Amino acid sequence: MPTPTSALAIGPDGRRRCWWGAGSPEYAAYHDEEWGRPVVGDDELFERLCLEGFQSGLSWITILRKRENFRRAFAGFRIEAVVRFGERDVNRLLGDAGIVRNRMKIEAAIENARAAASLDVPLSELVWSYAEPRRRAPRARADIPAITPASTALSKDLKKRGFSFVGPTTVYATMQACGLVNDHISGCHVRGEVQRAIRKATPARAGSGR
Repeated sequence: MPTPTSALAIGPDGRRRCWWGAGSPEYAAYHDEEWGRPVVGDDELFERLCLEGFQSGLSWITILRKRENFRRAFAGFRIEAVVRFGERDVNRLLGDAGIVRNRMKIEAAIENARAAASLDVPLSELVWSYAEPRRRAPRARADIPAITPASTALSKDLKKRGFSFVGPTTVYATMQACGLVNDHISGCHVRGEVQRAIRKATPARAGSGR
């Protein structure tokens, strides 16, 4: 287990992980298999934006444990399906104990689907234009920011296009999760693998939004 200040933790399997990845089996699986690996599909990026918005004020483990419930409740986060949600769906979601029942966040997810559907470019193209794929590997917790100029700019761009619950911190968390930046700590056993996946998947347009 990590100390309060260490950036890496050695798990039961003997592998070094970012400190937060040792907190629970759910965190370890998410850290190893998903976090930082490139997400390029519009629906998949929409899902991550929504889940990061729902996480605001809560622990991420809460969202992980409710993730499948969220997917069932929000039609798999298919933009074309969520865009048709109405007041009946809002009431249904408010009565669903399997998700986070917050009216503002629920309504924001639906409005964000409508905003995504009305974009003049694919959501993935917009989001990935703010990628930072070549940043130096962090070595300490203090090296990982809560926001960056890129996340601030993307947040402003999304808000201008009708998105909500997409502040710079939420957007940066999405960027970390979806491979727009690789914030795995130097020495983490998946950092190199994640970086290679990002290089392979990063569109040539990455970084053009700044």
